[in-house]
Amino acid sequence: MSTDLRSADLPGGSWRRLHDFARWLGTFIFAPFYRLRAYGLENVPRTGPVLMIANHSTMVDGPVLFAVLPRRQVFLIKREMFKGPLGFLLPKIGQVPITRGEPDRGALMTAVRLLKAGGMVGIFPEGTRGDGDVDEAHNGAAWLARTAGAVVLPVACRGTLRPAAATKRRFRPHVDVLVGKPFELPADKGRAALTAATERVRVELAALVAELDRLRAGSPPASMSKEHEA
Repeated sequence: MSTDLRSADLPGGSWRRLHDFARWLGTFIFAPFYRLRAYGLENVPRTGPVLMIANHSTMVDGPVLFAVLPRRQVFLIKREMFKGPLGFLLPKIGQVPITRGEPDRGALMTAVRLLKAGGMVGIFPEGTRGDGDVDEAHNGAAWLARTAGAVVLPVACRGTLRPAAATKRRFRPHVDVLVGKPFELPADKGRAALTAATERVRVELAALVAELDRLRAGSPPASMSKEHEA
């Protein structure tokens, strides 16, 4: 494979064709395990800097979004994942390691450069996996969007986490992805402004997760298009 496969929307050293192949493969690889349904894909901006924020409940959330969303994405992924075969593969498909629990300037500045070049970066603002309800958010997402001048795209994912009361997982459970409307954060300076922007990120994402929960409990409204099902 040629090494001249870099793109402004991927970090240096990435293999563009491998990235695209991995996204294509992801549309099939989950089919034996989940029934994927995606709503609101028309809300994904096709060009320009986009910071995608998503809730996080299991390790499967990231790969599902990577496969379903209709645009190249660079995720900030905890550094512990970059070991063994994944330590070779993840950088080649354009993913960036980040150290959890402390400011990782190298990873954040890589994300800023990608966003300013018009790329799309994905981040889980909760920082660690939980129940996916977005009870808290760290400052990194808001800082990235404001610093790079990127729009924020909220995305909710449900169904990868086995319900706490379930003794047995349903065969091929539904996994649903809901893409919300992109929004901008004010560029006001100062710690208070960053705190307010971070809370806006949390509220928007939590509201989208709640909306997806309502959709999973009933039928999607006719006004919302379903773009993908596997």
